[in-house]
Amino acid sequence: MMENSSTEAATPTSAPTRRRFLNWVWAFFGLAAMAEFGWLGVSFLNFRKDRSAPARAESIITAGPVEMFEPATVTAIPQGQLYLARLEDGGFLALSRTCTHLGCSLRWDVEQGKFICPCHGSSYNAAGEVLTAPAPRPLDSYPVRIENGIVKVDIATPQKRQRFEPGQVTRV
Repeated sequence: MMENSSTEAATPTSAPTRRRFLNWVWAFFGLAAMAEFGWLGVSFLNFRKDRSAPARAESIITAGPVEMFEPATVTAIPQGQLYLARLEDGGFLALSRTCTHLGCSLRWDVEQGKFICPCHGSSYNAAGEVLTAPAPRPLDSYPVRIENGIVKVDIATPQKRQRFEPGQVTRV
C-alpha cells in the first residue's frame, strides 16, 4: 500500500485534471446562460421611446368615406384587425375582433346579425354587447373620428368596456 500512495504524491498538482476541466466547462456554460437570461430580461423591459414613435404614427387606420358604409351594417377592416359597425342611427363604432372570453377571433354572421365566437359560442350584437355567455363583457372598442367625411380609427389602445353606452358611438 505504500507504493500506491507514493505514486499519487509523485503526480504534479499543477497538471489539469479531467474534473477541473469539466468544472471550467460547466462554469463557462453557466455564465453564458446567465448572460443570455440577463439579456432577455433587459430586452423584455426595454421601453425605448424610438420604438413607440413609429407605432403611434401607424396607429390611425383610414377606413374610408362615410358614404361607403350603409347604416345597420358591419364591415371588416383587415389592416386594423377590427370591425367597423355603422349602427341603425348612422353612428360608427369600431370593435375588436377578439372575444372577451378567451381571445378567439370573432366572425360577423350577416344572416343572424351578430358576432359569433367559434370557440365557446359567445355572441355579440352589432354594438358589441354580449348576447350569449360565456363572454364576461362587451367587445373592446377603438376611438373613431370623422375628418372631412373620412372615417378614421385609432388602433393604438383598445378601450375595455364594461357595458355599451351611447357616448361610445361616433356620430356624423
